[in-house]
Amino acid sequence: MEFEGATVGITNPEGQSEIVLVCEHASSHIPPEYKDLGLGSEARLSHIAWDPGARLLAERLSALLDATLITQEASRLLYDCNRPPEDATAVPATSEIFAVPGNAELSEEARAERVTHFYEPFRDGLRQLVRGRLADSRTPIIVTIHSFTPVYKGEPRSVEVGVLHDRDSRLADRMLELAEGTPDYDVQRNEPYGPQHGVTHTLKAHALPFGLLNVMIEVRNDLIADEGGVERAAQFLAENIKAALAVSPAEG
Repeated sequence: MEFEGATVGITNPEGQSEIVLVCEHASSHIPPEYKDLGLGSEARLSHIAWDPGARLLAERLSALLDATLITQEASRLLYDCNRPPEDATAVPATSEIFAVPGNAELSEEARAERVTHFYEPFRDGLRQLVRGRLADSRTPIIVTIHSFTPVYKGEPRSVEVGVLHDRDSRLADRMLELAEGTPDYDVQRNEPYGPQHGVTHTLKAHALPFGLLNVMIEVRNDLIADEGGVERAAQFLAENIKAALAVSPAEG
């Protein structure tokens, strides 16, 4: 199969911050050769195909923090770059309440093609960025940016901002401590997802092996549905992250 367009994007490559922002679900784009994966327009543009608002939030954080940002430039329904190849949900046949016909009964060859075209360039791009920083004695801090739907399988979610971590909670602990009692957002640990749901692959693959500070941020997508909401969330998160890093999390 012939493919069109890049599958990985880089914003602010010369950013001076130690922070490396990652947005694995930045795009809902499905190249024409995939015939929309058999989906109607509602599903194709919904949260199952990408994280609405996450790219704009990540781009604004990139500007506020002077941080480099790496993005996946195709829908996570083609391949979810926050999942390893051995995870069946990396190419989901069903997402929430939607069947994804174009992912049903994929051959091993077709699945491997998705890994080669979508996952490996993203993985390699982030790996090179991290290792390049380490080689230059610029220890990176990995911050991944996501959004989540306010209603999932018919159940409303009250949490507004999730601060997620895997076994290294140093940065998350400090961010949560600083956010405690804030009137700005309902901020919770490992909500609405946590490591038990398999959502920390990027952190496990690119931060934990090097002992890098890391965190995954989830923002409810109705709160970043317009420019004002994006700006408010970006300002809150930028200040929270900067304050958390001002005192080394390792020192408490």
